[in-house]
Amino acid sequence: MLISTTNFIAGHRVAETKGQCFGLVVRSRGLSGNIAAGLRSIIGGEIKEYTQLLEDTRRQAIDRMVANAAAMGANAVLSMRFDSSELSGVMSEIVAYGTAVVIEPGPSGYEQPR
Repeated sequence: MLISTTNFIAGHRVAETKGQCFGLVVRSRGLSGNIAAGLRSIIGGEIKEYTQLLEDTRRQAIDRMVANAAAMGANAVLSMRFDSSELSGVMSEIVAYGTAVVIEPGPSGYEQPR
């Protein structure tokens, strides 16, 4: 499945818009990870425990969004975005969302005819 942060994919046209699709994940680092991250924050620099957590969570959110789009019959997601928030100070919520569409080869709305 093609995923784009833009409103179009060069060389393709939108044949059908299926609607909004999303993938949502809420995760907690866990007590030991929070302690390690807290100690690391005293020194400064990158907190690798949280970086890895958020990277994995974003990937999982994308996977869920793709599954949602595929269930709708789409073969692409346009205008994909991430949103994130913190819940209760110990959990991270990541959502990947976009517009599920069916694309096919052809001129996009942004290309000039020749």
